[in-house]
Amino acid sequence: MIAVLKHELSNYFHSLTSYIFGAFLLAFVGIGAMVYNIQQAVANFEYVLSFVSLVFVVIIPILTMRVIAEERKLKTDQLLYSLPITTTQVVIGKYLALLVIYLIPLCIVSIYPLIFAQYGEVYLLTSYGSIVAFFIMGAALISIGTFISSLTENQGFAAGIAIPVILLNYYSVSLAEHVSATALGSAIALCVLCGLLGVVIRFLTKNENLAYGVFFVLFAAVCITYYIDSAVFEGLLPKIMTKLSLFERFYTFVSGIFDITAIVYYLTVIGFFLFLTVQSLEKRRYN
Repeated sequence: MIAVLKHELSNYFHSLTSYIFGAFLLAFVGIGAMVYNIQQAVANFEYVLSFVSLVFVVIIPILTMRVIAEERKLKTDQLLYSLPITTTQVVIGKYLALLVIYLIPLCIVSIYPLIFAQYGEVYLLTSYGSIVAFFIMGAALISIGTFISSLTENQGFAAGIAIPVILLNYYSVSLAEHVSATALGSAIALCVLCGLLGVVIRFLTKNENLAYGVFFVLFAAVCITYYIDSAVFEGLLPKIMTKLSLFERFYTFVSGIFDITAIVYYLTVIGFFLFLTVQSLEKRRYN
């Protein structure tokens, strides 16, 4: 795993990807700090991070698009399978390298509150709590991008899928206000999600019986629950869209509340998508 980590870091530092990522992140933080902290004389540095979070829609796909897709395109993933390490160690090594690249500009960003504190009253606990949450939220988005990269050998396609996925998550709370809140609408949406889950399971495992089995069990559960008590589905779809938002949970930290449940949610997302990434590589390995 350490060997994979070192190899990935060497590749990143000898390519433009890490530098573009860091430049974009630092540029937007600089713009946000100038607008909020300097021009408007606002002491809350966490507002800058709230402003910068939108840039994740672009820079995360740029960072993650090549992490596994390039290996598949160049057929060098076959060499990884021959190493005396497990697929899990390969994925974790690559993921940790991405986190290091992400952490470097964030370390520079962490100096900002100390600088502003020299010229005014800055809430350092809130600022640094938000920076920690900003890092973990970014780590969760990186895990999503890593999984998407494992599904294809085309880097452009990986980025093209990751951008709308992250953008949809960013605007999910706003969109939740415009989707159907009726019981029937929520039930139909859940059935569609059951179908998508079946497709993902089919793709990862190549086991049609398992995919169809999971789909029909979940589909039957939704139908039976709707038949017994349809009131359960009232407003369920907007609630799900709000709860799944990574960005909405981050705004809690910006408000000055260190939400442990949000941290647990981020860590769960990281573990879930890294698990899916491992399964995706294992499927290709055995095929």
